[in-house]
Amino acid sequence: MRDARRRLVVAGLALCLAIASNASSEELPRVRLVATGGTISNRAGGRLSAEELVALIPDVRRFARPESEQFSNVASSELTLKQWLALSRRLNELFASQKDLGGLVVTSGTDTLEELAYFLHLTVRDPRPVVVVGSMRNPSTVGYEGAANLLEAFRVAASPEARGKGVLVVLNDEINSARDVTKTDALRLQTFQSRTSGILGIVDADRVVFYRSVVKRHTTESEFDVAAISDLPRVDVLMVYQDAAGDLIKAAADLGAQGIVVAGAGAGATSGTQSEGLTYAAGKGVVVVTTTRAGSGRVSGARSFGPPPAPAGAAPAQAQGTPGPRPRRSFIGGEDLQPVKARILLMLALTRTKDPAEIQRIFLQY
Repeated sequence: MRDARRRLVVAGLALCLAIASNASSEELPRVRLVATGGTISNRAGGRLSAEELVALIPDVRRFARPESEQFSNVASSELTLKQWLALSRRLNELFASQKDLGGLVVTSGTDTLEELAYFLHLTVRDPRPVVVVGSMRNPSTVGYEGAANLLEAFRVAASPEARGKGVLVVLNDEINSARDVTKTDALRLQTFQSRTSGILGIVDADRVVFYRSVVKRHTTESEFDVAAISDLPRVDVLMVYQDAAGDLIKAAADLGAQGIVVAGAGAGATSGTQSEGLTYAAGKGVVVVTTTRAGSGRVSGARSFGPPPAPAGAAPAQAQGTPGPRPRRSFIGGEDLQPVKARILLMLALTRTKDPAEIQRIFLQY
């Protein structure tokens, strides 16, 4: 009788624990992995699927109810702009149709991860977290960190504190804003940094910790709606180097570029005949944005390019019938955005306007 009673008590406790465990599990947020490919899935002999990536994550069900779907499975540099648009629309669709979805995790190759993350930062219009994650080592390599990065990404996506902070990039225990982060080393694990801006937070063993928020416009405050965009305008990035020829800028304008981002020396200076090329491009209606190649620092829109104005007291312009001096044209300052991110913002801005004053307003706000 005593043994029977003991077995009944044990069975009851087991049932209570099972019910409590199930209830606890149901209270965890749903987080969906949307996989696009990249090194994180590039196993020797074949790429890991989204489902296989989730299966690698240790203890993920302690923090979230994981789901997965495969968007693509290619190197990040192989994604097209049309796929960017399609991915952003898919993420917006998931949020709109699934109100109980806690957050999203997107995998990407690290080579262009910062570009994809910033594009989503400007075009996913929901306050719930979107976390972009990758790895520097592939699954067939000793020291593969992909599973650890994925676990941290799921934890951040499930964190209530991540809500409203825009698209986040999580690797190597650190949380960075998609706007500020950039890849700083071709091989090292600590490659993603926000330089002067600093990290948003960290992922430690006990909890996710945020130290600051993002003040520039993004996600729910963005004016860019990809539902109405079928193609992004061509915008080229051209670097300044000593005695550079301006004919590459002219060629970009002639070949259909609607915008040009100059990765300038220092605070945006050009060299060689590039100023002439920029004047030519601007004369054809191409919008010019100047940034710095230095890696950090702000470039304002306060300067102009083209021939300098005539000094006071100089002789008047040429005789009637001869061409006058080329006009000086103001460029748009790219603020502190990296050149590749200035390109993304300019592409989106050009879907709305070609007015330089309006585009400068956009660069100031985003």
